Amino acid sequence: MTEVQLDAAAKETARQWIDENMPRLSQWHSHIWELAEPAWREFRSAHWYVEQLRTEGFTVEAGSAGMPTAFSAEWTRGAGGPTLLTYAEYDAVPGNNQSASVTEDSREGMSRFAPGHTDPHSALGISTLAGLLGTKHAMETHDISGTLKYTGEPAEKMHGSKVVHGLRGYYDNVDAIVSFHPFYMLPLCNTARWDTQCGAYYSKVYTFVCDEPESWQLSANPNSPIPASHSAARAPGANVALMSMYTSSRIMHDAMLPSFGGWSLSDAILLDGQATADNLPARVARIQYSWRTPNVEMAEHVLAVLDRNAEHAALMAHCSLEVTWVARSRPGRTNHSLSTVLYDNLAAVGAPTYDSAAIEVAQEIQRNLGMEPMEKPFLDECEQLITPQDAEEALRQHLAPWQLNWTSDDYVEMTHYAPTVRFYVSRPALKPAPGAGAYPGWVMNALGGIPATIDPTIEVAGKTVAGTFIDLLTSPELVAEAKAEFDRRVAADPMPALLDADFEPPIELPWPDYRTRDDVRSWG
Repeated sequence: MTEVQLDAAAKETARQWIDENMPRLSQWHSHIWELAEPAWREFRSAHWYVEQLRTEGFTVEAGSAGMPTAFSAEWTRGAGGPTLLTYAEYDAVPGNNQSASVTEDSREGMSRFAPGHTDPHSALGISTLAGLLGTKHAMETHDISGTLKYTGEPAEKMHGSKVVHGLRGYYDNVDAIVSFHPFYMLPLCNTARWDTQCGAYYSKVYTFVCDEPESWQLSANPNSPIPASHSAARAPGANVALMSMYTSSRIMHDAMLPSFGGWSLSDAILLDGQATADNLPARVARIQYSWRTPNVEMAEHVLAVLDRNAEHAALMAHCSLEVTWVARSRPGRTNHSLSTVLYDNLAAVGAPTYDSAAIEVAQEIQRNLGMEPMEKPFLDECEQLITPQDAEEALRQHLAPWQLNWTSDDYVEMTHYAPTVRFYVSRPALKPAPGAGAYPGWVMNALGGIPATIDPTIEVAGKTVAGTFIDLLTSPELVAEAKAEFDRRVAADPMPALLDADFEPPIELPWPDYRTRDDVRSWG
């Protein structure tokens, strides 16, 4: 059998495995989707992946790189051959609970403010797992040598794990990485990224601590550490510091960077169990800031403003200041060689298509929103391919000429360790009705959990991953070409890591989590 014949036969075997296993893959996806665990607290989701991979014959390190909800799995056949990596994500987003139904409704027994899969990362993980296992089956069937690596990447919503896995060497000695994400934002729909990769992302927690309230100089009764009346002046405390930080940073938002360039700044207040108001100053308060910028220089400017605001807020409120990095990611490196290989495989598979069951789901949602159901309710682009070059040209029309990167995702850290391709397969999205505006946010979340509408994404992405892996396994020249391009780009633009090699992930901070009693979960 020639190399070309082997490649074609192996791809057909992998695709057939995915077709035959789609009912099982769909059930797996529904399970992860229903778990909907938030960042750094994806214990059940990670455990499911670890056990499933071990059942499939992989050697798995649970809790990799000191992250309890991360893992690293590996499987090798034969001697030699390249080492190829893809990965799962499985964190959900608090405040976005939605059932897999055609009406706005929460998952049973859960507050509407519980987490839900918005992107959905549930489909991301099961899609790459499908590609991984389809490839493994083809390697066994056709006696193809090589190593498959699969990492579990928690807390992607805050760029949590990939920077840590990278610093700890988990991407070293990998020949190629395939990064996937369900997507619908035009023009990055059913394509691979070309030149414009994701940009820089910083995330930092500022903690204000009022440990010595008794030393506040304005005390009305300096002779008593606990005044008998509640009329004595007291230290402002941690809540005041947090609100000063929040207000000053909001006020200064427009002054941090120019209003163009696609940058953003987000904030979240973390809780430490202080839910009782008393005549005592708050002891601790935390606020997390996360910002996306096209480049590191812009990210550093925002950092300088936030650091300065935090220092002054702490001083005003008689607090000390503690800072904790969550993530500090570099912009991504492109790899045309891998993008070409992957898109060829995506084109061979074709874009997702929606059958009568999916169309019926979409039409029922439209009816429930008081709309006239459409004959073809899904966005046309969801069922169309666009070449990486055409997608790049369309994207650049919306960006400043100087802007080399756009939006953020932590796959960018992987691109600094090995040749990496980033690709997208459409998640289901509905056509807007003329004059009706955007659909409510719950609609896309629901479509990401209903099997009839999300399974096409999983099938297409899984087959694309498998086809790309098989090309790289059977054609050493493709791996060499991707590596040569990677080396050229690193030499032309070195970008050292932005965090120290011994950086510890902030897993102990009070991140949102479920309450569990007798194996029954509830949300705060």
